Amino acid sequence: MFGIAFIALVAFIVIFLYPLFQKKPTEVQHNARYDVQMKRLWTAAQTSMRDHKPLRAEKALLTILKFDERNAAAYNRLGILYAKEQKFDEAIECFEIAQSLDNNPSSLHNVGLIYLETGAYEKAAMAFEQAIELENSVPARYVALSKAREKLGQNKAAIDALEEAYKLDHSTNTLRQILAIYETMGDTEALAGITARIEKQIAETTKAERRRNTRTNRSAATRSAAKTTHNTTRTPARATRKAATPTVRPATKTAKSVRSATPSTPPRKRPAPRRKQI
Repeated sequence: MFGIAFIALVAFIVIFLYPLFQKKPTEVQHNARYDVQMKRLWTAAQTSMRDHKPLRAEKALLTILKFDERNAAAYNRLGILYAKEQKFDEAIECFEIAQSLDNNPSSLHNVGLIYLETGAYEKAAMAFEQAIELENSVPARYVALSKAREKLGQNKAAIDALEEAYKLDHSTNTLRQILAIYETMGDTEALAGITARIEKQIAETTKAERRRNTRTNRSAATRSAAKTTHNTTRTPARATRKAATPTVRPATKTAKSVRSATPSTPPRKRPAPRRKQI
């Protein structure tokens, strides 16, 4: 009885539990060789796009997608490549796939730019708004949305988008775009107000640049003065050490001078010969 129960337990483990402990094979073996190959493909794609070699870049990106079909970054790069070549349908398809794989505001923004280029302004505005919902800290998103709204004749909404952009970048160019819309609308009062804001912004920017230049000049002068002081401090010490070093004359000159000062001894005289007495 015990043997039958043991056999049943072993059979249960083999049939039901053993497969759970088996390691499932992955779709792509991310070993060292694979990583090196992917890195080379990415480098080739980026270099080719920078050197304006679209066919080579497209081939590298398609090879990446052949190994990794869910690589959103590769789809995004491929969409940018197609957009530069004005293959807008292919570019939109790539950006949409990238967006479905990774909810990235950059993909939505790129789709919006293509819709804006092709005249689909309503779709462009929708794409920019979705990108802003995901990331509302980029001024370029609001500027792009304002262009789409302006093309749709929604000047007030375009100005509101530019005001949001100005809160982020405080750029004079953003204010000038608002000024251009007010000129189109013919709003004299608003033109005077925005002109005053532009003049104030320019004055503040100039003042900030002057303060920055003054700080830079002061820092340079301080470094120069410190360097001069350091060199001046080191010079007397060298002179003092040089002055304190005794001058040693050659021993040959001293001996020669001593010999010249010593008087010479006169030679001895010979005694006169004695005479014999007779």
